[in-house]
Amino acid sequence: MREKMEKVRLSGLMDKITAFYSRYRLLSNIALALIVILLPFIVGSQYVMRIVIMIGVYAILAQSLGLITGYAGQTSLGHAAFYAIGAYTSAIISIQTGLSFFITAPVAAVFAALMGLALGLPTLRLSGTYLAITTLGFSEFVRMVLLNWEPVTNGPLGISRIPRPNLFGVDLIVGNNGLYYLMLVFLVITTVVIYNIVNSKVGRALMSIRDDELAATMMGVKTTYYKVLVFVIGAFFAGLAGAFYAHMIRFIDPNTFTFDTSILILSIVILGGMGTIKGMFVGSALLISFPEVMRFLQEYRFVVYGIVLVLTMRFRPQGILGGQKKTPYRLPKGVTEEAIENKEQRMKEMKAGWHI
Repeated sequence: MREKMEKVRLSGLMDKITAFYSRYRLLSNIALALIVILLPFIVGSQYVMRIVIMIGVYAILAQSLGLITGYAGQTSLGHAAFYAIGAYTSAIISIQTGLSFFITAPVAAVFAALMGLALGLPTLRLSGTYLAITTLGFSEFVRMVLLNWEPVTNGPLGISRIPRPNLFGVDLIVGNNGLYYLMLVFLVITTVVIYNIVNSKVGRALMSIRDDELAATMMGVKTTYYKVLVFVIGAFFAGLAGAFYAHMIRFIDPNTFTFDTSILILSIVILGGMGTIKGMFVGSALLISFPEVMRFLQEYRFVVYGIVLVLTMRFRPQGILGGQKKTPYRLPKGVTEEAIENKEQRMKEMKAGWHI
């Protein structure tokens, strides 16, 4: 009984926060936009801004995985592979050809998407545990290629001196806030694209697959096509995040893109709330800033991540911002979720009356 009360209390708090945001949506969005735009001038610390930039990078990664796992219901344990493919592709092309980051980054994202297609076509007829194991194997395969293809990837020594993003002859770095605003542009593009996908015919098809793949098939949804499509889209944005990361850090090696990275991205999705976009920002902010705030627990961060996820599953199984919408699609104007619930309740009462 006590545990149930704790769940209700936590859910009630989140519902109040959501209700406040919904009531003052316009003012909240304006205030949030101003804070985001002026953040470098408010903070004034390069160290903090680097953390904020990494939060943005992982928010992109979480949204790309959230589309696969949260909306399509496909478990992937190898998202770090596409992150690595994007990083290495952009870094190698940039160093070998001298092309601008603004050319190599889209190329790297497209190549990561093609790898997602190559993985998806033969394997996405699988589901559940089998798909999870397959994606995990693909991630390890990519890491082994990066370790052993020394003429191209420089093996375990990694790639250094990756050129910085340059715009009109100015290097974009943390110091001049160029990297922050570049990350912000990528983050906005990712969010807008994924938001429009989720609120479209494709999004409804993905959610039908997540809820009941057999029923979706019977209703004429091309489940294999949509599962491959969502994997390609997710891989594209993961590759874009990888390209940005490589040119920001200017050094990458295979140890950056391990299974731990995939688990971290999945943890952000679960903590923030599967099937929600806003939750990816919250989960990323919490889990990326945590190691910096709790440096004395640095060696045990994955233990703490595990504890946080267990507590989340116990007291808030839908995630921090998950489960806010009760309908899997956008409602027509003037129609509310409460009206639908009342209608469903009346239908249940009518059916109960018929059985008497």
